[in-house]
Amino acid sequence: MTRQLKLGIPKGSLEKATIDLFLQAGWKIDTHSRNYFPSVNDPDLYCALVRPQEMARYVMDGTLDLGLTGQDWIIERDCQDTVAAICELEYSKSSNQPCRWVLVVPKDSPIQCIEDLQNKKIATELVNFTQKYLKERNIQADVQFSWGATEAKVVEGLVDAVVEITETGSTIKAHGLRIVANLLETRTQLIANKSALHDPWKKTKIDQVALLLQAALAARHHVILKMNVPENQADAIVKALPSLRAPTVSHLYRTDWVAVETVVNRSLVRDLIPKLKGLGAEGILEYDLQKVV
Repeated sequence: MTRQLKLGIPKGSLEKATIDLFLQAGWKIDTHSRNYFPSVNDPDLYCALVRPQEMARYVMDGTLDLGLTGQDWIIERDCQDTVAAICELEYSKSSNQPCRWVLVVPKDSPIQCIEDLQNKKIATELVNFTQKYLKERNIQADVQFSWGATEAKVVEGLVDAVVEITETGSTIKAHGLRIVANLLETRTQLIANKSALHDPWKKTKIDQVALLLQAALAARHHVILKMNVPENQADAIVKALPSLRAPTVSHLYRTDWVAVETVVNRSLVRDLIPKLKGLGAEGILEYDLQKVV
């Protein structure tokens, strides 16, 4: 019987971004309507769609060998010591800011700081973390689990405050709410069952998945630049070029020109291309990458 590594794919808002990342890394995962077990083009992998809130629990108890979830849900499940964090994978953000759990109140609320939560009612999905956070600060409050629509509960006056996740805070402001404090920043983690890591076959497969996912993410931040350069300008152009190690330079057939190729950070290209053009480079090409290892 073929051995398989049981992999958890986060269902919901992270689902498409995760599947896209795996595709770039080399695994084609196909989801099917009303089916929680996607197919994958690798007989060594078995996939299951799992809510990020539950991922750590299933990895911890061995139902899954490997999964992707946020640091927030690892902390909420209090399993930092029982699951292994393999690597951090930032691939889902629409902004340059980390996702964060924030304390939110109505704009006209008298609550101005954490200490003002004494004896107040708070709604959140992150109950255990919030309770612990307040207890560490000697604040007594009624922390209630929210099944969804958490922001609406404070808008409607059902609670005094909510602890909710956000990237930019724009939706919170649009609802006439105010952020009092940041409680926790969270990033996506690839986590593994510790017993699986003691199995040589599973560990090899886990290492392969982690390596290629990180390589795919690294590629998103880099591009290849190729150009033709007059030989008498080659030194000046090479000095102007950043690279992972050093640019590749090769002579063009029967000419006094050279071809230069390098890998650069994508964010530099906008300013770099005009500079290279001014130094005499021609035929400048930019290529996307699939992986950088």
